[in-house]
Amino acid sequence: MVRQRGSAICLRTTDYSETSQVVHLLTRPWGVVHLLAKGTKRPKSKSGGAIDLLAEGDLVFIASSRETLGTLVEFAETASHTPLRRDADRLHAALYMLELVGEMLPLGDPHPEVFDLLHNALGRLAQPDAPAPAVLAYFQWRLLKHVGLLGQLDRCVACGQPVAGPGRPRNVYFSSQDGGMYCRGCESAAVEKFLCDGAALAGAAALAAAEAGAKVALPDRQAHGVNRLLAYHVAHQLGRRLRMAKHAIPDAP
Repeated sequence: MVRQRGSAICLRTTDYSETSQVVHLLTRPWGVVHLLAKGTKRPKSKSGGAIDLLAEGDLVFIASSRETLGTLVEFAETASHTPLRRDADRLHAALYMLELVGEMLPLGDPHPEVFDLLHNALGRLAQPDAPAPAVLAYFQWRLLKHVGLLGQLDRCVACGQPVAGPGRPRNVYFSSQDGGMYCRGCESAAVEKFLCDGAALAGAAALAAAEAGAKVALPDRQAHGVNRLLAYHVAHQLGRRLRMAKHAIPDAP
């Protein structure tokens, strides 16, 4: 049996027995893996002890087929992100990130860019001066772009006109089904739509500018607007709202 090694972040855990867990981990080399962690809940576990959500570490495991669980051999924790556990808002944002990654990435498909994105976002979120809404907005934006689901947020998907700027209405609509914005003149064509206010539009423009290398601020009001928009998009794509959305994003649709 070949042992695999790599950095990992714990996305979810479930109890398997009184002494064992099933752990869902995002690994940098192997993507998302589901492993049986035998005996990790014992006081003197040989594999490193019980694994908690948010924990990062060096993983050793034995892979199995997609239909069955692999086996955890060792997990040496390198970061527990304890500061996040002392602040409810930051903890909720972090747990939403974990849930989002777990839902968006297929099992066993490597996405090292997403691993780095999550690692960096958790580290930034743990810093006291970090604006949690902006960190979450940037994370959602980058993850959706990586998986090809961000959509067209600057122009109307029907007529191609910019949806924000001088002389443009402050409120427009986003259609998750159609993958982009509708201007006020075209929104009647959308079967499904979400009303975006000026704050969401300004936040989306700021994130696009940051993606292009500009140094821009993302005030909380704009970050909240973008987070609500992207959470709506995620829920529509998945067919359900993520469990942590209502805790991490005020007024999440």
